[in-house]
Amino acid sequence: MAKVVVVGGGVIGLSIAYRLAVDGWHVEVYEAGRLGGGSSWAGAGILPAASLAHVDDPYERLRGYSHQLYRRWSAELRELTGVDNEFRQCGGWYLARSRAERATLTAQKILWEEQGIQCQHCYYDDLVQAEPSLNQIQPGEIATEGWLVEEDCQVRNPRHIQALVSACQKLGVVLHEHTEVVDVGWDADQKVIGVRISDRLVAADHYCFTAGAWTHAFLEKFNLSNGILPVRGQMLLYQLEQPICNSVINEGHRYLVPRLDGHLLVGSCEEEVGFACETTAEQLEALAMWAKSILGESLPEQTVKAWAGLRPGVFDGMPYIGPLTRHPNIWFAAGHFRSGLHLSCGTAEAIADCMKGNAPKVDLNPFRPDRYWQPN
Repeated sequence: MAKVVVVGGGVIGLSIAYRLAVDGWHVEVYEAGRLGGGSSWAGAGILPAASLAHVDDPYERLRGYSHQLYRRWSAELRELTGVDNEFRQCGGWYLARSRAERATLTAQKILWEEQGIQCQHCYYDDLVQAEPSLNQIQPGEIATEGWLVEEDCQVRNPRHIQALVSACQKLGVVLHEHTEVVDVGWDADQKVIGVRISDRLVAADHYCFTAGAWTHAFLEKFNLSNGILPVRGQMLLYQLEQPICNSVINEGHRYLVPRLDGHLLVGSCEEEVGFACETTAEQLEALAMWAKSILGESLPEQTVKAWAGLRPGVFDGMPYIGPLTRHPNIWFAAGHFRSGLHLSCGTAEAIADCMKGNAPKVDLNPFRPDRYWQPN
């Protein structure tokens, strides 16, 4: 079987490595830090409902495809490794305490219904009956309203990463942590002959770059302009004796995610601060205040942990997935922004299909890494 070098050991890179290894390919993964240590671990593991029904938009089709794969992938990973990633259909509430948010969710309801995704609109009394922990929610510009999407799911992302790492090891994937790929090696005909690690060149049949926000630099090595940039998010973690709510609670871009063991994640924010990956007192305080405005005195005073991660944002909202036109053995899979975990299964399946010469279940042409390149 062919040899593939994957540059980047986040959820996208590990998923591609796992999927190729299932088919017997020889795969090596090179990660500059620790495996899964970037934005893959820093997120909350929310998997918003998605569908392939009545969907023409390429991004939404990829999201629907990946969403329907998650249950099967989770079961297969658990059977292979014994690691339970705690995938579960928990449902998600979308709250509105302002006129603007109510208008946004009213429009979103139309999109949900067009895709066959059921949602239920509730006013305050029914919302609190379903989620008693919201009985201390602070009023806003309007009386609190909620939209329930029962098909929303979640996965415990650190355990999902653990399952992927274990699966890769069991399937013979060679994993290299703290090993940075610093350059690409070329021959006289401008053909890629390897990736450079310190003073060593590693050769393969295919090279796949999945380094999150750092993929920007690798695209530039192929003279490809691109819109990948780091966007920082920050998170808080609380511990309660039991889950404080049943479902994920969303308001705008912020959320509460309850784990089965009583942990509660609070996120997040979007900050364009370059590659600065540290928490700030200002943002953590804002997250804590928002969570308290939802849960009141039920929220513990002390947090267990706080952290930050860098998401690979993109200017046009479309990740870069697939091979290069001029270098068909060079592949990219990056720029998934806040949805890397959610899109990882579909991305991996599509990349694996294309590498094997098969038609992927979703069309990758709109995601071409060189979609802005013009031949001379």
